[in-house]
Amino acid sequence: MNTPRYRRVLLKISGEGLCTPGTTGIDGGQLRRIAAEIKLVVDLGVQVCVVVGGGNIVRGSAIAKQTPIEEATGHYMGMLATVINALAVQDTLESLGVPTRVQSALAIESVCEKFIRRRAIRHLEKGRVVIFAAGTGNPFVTTDTGAALRAAEIHADVLLKATKVDGVYTADPVTDASARRIERLNFNEVIDQRLRVMDLSAVDLCQRNAVPIVVLDLNRPGNMRGVVLGEGIGTVIGAD
Repeated sequence: MNTPRYRRVLLKISGEGLCTPGTTGIDGGQLRRIAAEIKLVVDLGVQVCVVVGGGNIVRGSAIAKQTPIEEATGHYMGMLATVINALAVQDTLESLGVPTRVQSALAIESVCEKFIRRRAIRHLEKGRVVIFAAGTGNPFVTTDTGAALRAAEIHADVLLKATKVDGVYTADPVTDASARRIERLNFNEVIDQRLRVMDLSAVDLCQRNAVPIVVLDLNRPGNMRGVVLGEGIGTVIGAD
């Protein structure tokens, strides 16, 4: 009953997932809740890596529109925000007894490792959670695309995309009571219909590298564990 469907998973969390709705910054309760969900999966013997966004602190494109800051600079600021979030998640996981490493696409030697693919895989094989920070290290690239890239590089079996709803719906479930959850989509449907699941370049990367995506609501306790055990939670996006 507790045999995992996936051996190695990558969880993508938005920066907003670390704060309470309508606020910014980092909320301790949200941190502990997310860390507890990750620990449930680690306890199954599954290898887990995480990519976290930085929108709870700064969004590069937004700050460039509001200030004299160049957009490229704004994106680098956003990358640094993901490092801050990654360190917060790391310490919270380790407070629960889960060994964790942060690897950054930008070199910040005083607080975390530089991303090295083989080293990341070795950490996973040793049972450590690996948090990938600073996106791809390049401006104008979303953390969704960074997550897809890392998932392909470390041969993840699935990319878990945490959202505010438990999958992809036929309409907005908040405003349309008749909306129903779609259990499965193929990559081409998501790309052709421009479904707002992830950045389209991220979906394309996953398609080219045969990494399925599962869209799930991480706010529901046990959802991540349920997906890993194959309980039919969320929406699966994969090949035909």
